Parts: sequence; structure tokens; C-alpha cells
Amino acid sequence: MIKSFKNNIKGILIEGLTLSSALIIIAIVVVMFAVIFIGGKDQISWEFLTSFPEDGMTKGGIFPAIYGTALLVVLMSVAAVPFGTITAIYLTEYAKENSIIAKAIRFAVRTLAVIPSIIYGLFGLGFFIKFVGTQMDETFLGGQLKWGQPNILWASLTMSLLTLPVVIVSVEEALKTVPRELRAASLALGATKWQTIWKVVIPGSISGILTGTILAVSRAAGEVAPILFTGVAYYLATLPGSLSDQFMVLGYHIYVMSTQSANVDQTMPIQFGTTFVLLMLTFILNFSAIILRYRIRKNKRD
Repeated sequence: MIKSFKNNIKGILIEGLTLSSALIIIAIVVVMFAVIFIGGKDQISWEFLTSFPEDGMTKGGIFPAIYGTALLVVLMSVAAVPFGTITAIYLTEYAKENSIIAKAIRFAVRTLAVIPSIIYGLFGLGFFIKFVGTQMDETFLGGQLKWGQPNILWASLTMSLLTLPVVIVSVEEALKTVPRELRAASLALGATKWQTIWKVVIPGSISGILTGTILAVSRAAGEVAPILFTGVAYYLATLPGSLSDQFMVLGYHIYVMSTQSANVDQTMPIQFGTTFVLLMLTFILNFSAIILRYRIRKNKRD
């Protein structure tokens, strides 16, 4: 009787502790969003979203930063998602669990996941710009496009390295959710290994794959350190017209406005407004992942 009473008390305490922790996290997000919204709500307008900065970035809008962020995310996704998905398929479907190659790949993925983001920026500067870009200028292009300088291509490839572990782990976990019985049934009916992967495994895990991809994109949208040395610019009067041009992004724009502005107090509403836009972009991507996953699962049940 006493033991049962103690167990009940312990269960209530654990349940209360977990619920309190969850509510605290929700409260932090709500308070953070409310503070930023209150600080930037007067700044948000159609003109703010579609115009260029003016008067030393103390007035005007953030359209170049929005455009640069979207372009960066697209290029990063093109580079990281296919490569990460193929790697996850190899680890799940082809590599033996305890093979040396599989262990080496997983060790490399874990290592990439814990490397500070600023290190990726230094690597991008040294490898993509100083080595690859310089070689391209001297050997193939005659130095006309100046690939040996920071630009959006090298920044995107650097960012793809940062998000690659997220894509690989997410896709691998999604592939593992497909029952082994379905694979065995497909092979028993005469399908090849690749046909089984393409027709059974990938459709069965597509919701998890898309969710992981969008989460990786959400992280990339707010990162600044990896692109500091590889392509982001303080201010640009025009939009990037080619992959060899520099660009602006929302995250770096916030940093510049809060630390490098001639009048930080005067630009405070712009800082809050830009932060609000970046948060909304991240939330939209996350909610899109949730809705997409829900619809795919619902279609499967139907």
C-alpha cells in the first residue's frame, strides 16, 4: 500500500516536471516572439519588404537581404539535399551495420555536426575561394569572373557542408521507419534492390525526408558565421546577378544593424522588423514541414 502510494506520488511529480518544462519552453518562445513583434510591428510594411536600404541603412527596406537569403537557401538545398539523401540511402540500404566504411561515415557525420559554424566559414575561405576559385580563375576562365573572391556560390557550398549532417541523420532515420517486411516482400516479387528503394522505401519515408530537408533549410536561413568570409556583403545597391556576385542575408543584416550602424538606436525598429521577418520565415518553414508530413501520412492512411 505504501509502495503503491509512493509510486503514485513519484509518477505525479515526474508528470508535473515534464509538463512544466514543456510549458516553460512554450512560454520562452511566446515571450521572445512577442518582444520582437512589439519592437518591429510599426516597421513592417510592404515597402519595408520590397525596397532597398537607404541613408546608410537607417531607412528603407530589406528586400536585398530577403532575396539573398532565399537564393542562398535554394543553392544550399540543391547541393546538400541530394548528396545527403544518397549518403543516407547507402548507410541504410547498402552498407553493413558494422562495416568499417559505415562506421567511418557515421563518425564523419557526427564530427561535422559538432564543428563550430565559424570553422566552416574559415574552411570555405581556404578551400573554395583560395584554392578552387583561384585555380578556376587561372586555369579555366582567364580570371574574368573572379571566382577567387567571395560570392554566393562558395557561401552556398559552405552552408551545404554545415547542414549536411542534419540531412543525412534525418533521412536515415526516416528510411529506418519503413518495415523490413516491405523490402523483403518487394524483393520476393522479383524487384531489384534499386527498384525496392525507389518504389517502396523512398515513398514510405518521404514525409520524414521532406521534414528533415525543411528543418535543415530552416537552420541555414538563420546562420551567419559560415558565410562571413565566403560571400555575404555589408551592403549592396543591386541584387546578385550571377553566382560570382556577393549578396546580403537577413541574419548578417541584423548583426550589421546592431553592431556596425552609425546610429544603433535609430535603426532599432529596423533591427526588430528584420528579426521578425527572419523568425516568420523560419516558423513558416517549420510549419510547412509539419503540415506536409501530416498530409502525406493522411494520404497513406486513406
